[in-house]
Amino acid sequence: MTQLSFEPSSTSAHEAIERQQIAYDFSQEVRHREAFEAYCQWYYETAAQHQAELAAMEHDIPLFNWFRRGKSTEAPR
Repeated sequence: MTQLSFEPSSTSAHEAIERQQIAYDFSQEVRHREAFEAYCQWYYETAAQHQAELAAMEHDIPLFNWFRRGKSTEAPR
């Protein structure tokens, strides 16, 4: 049977905590950037969809103007 032995590392507790904090900060930054990238992707896709819907609506019949009797159909300046 193999004996396991514990040998203390040459780094101090302070250095180990600093390394852990750096690793934690790095992983938090990676998660933040990935979430931001996902948000940007969603935003661009949604904006493109809204632009396509707006372009399609420009060719629709202006039903709302039928209910605005006596007012011009021009957009306000």
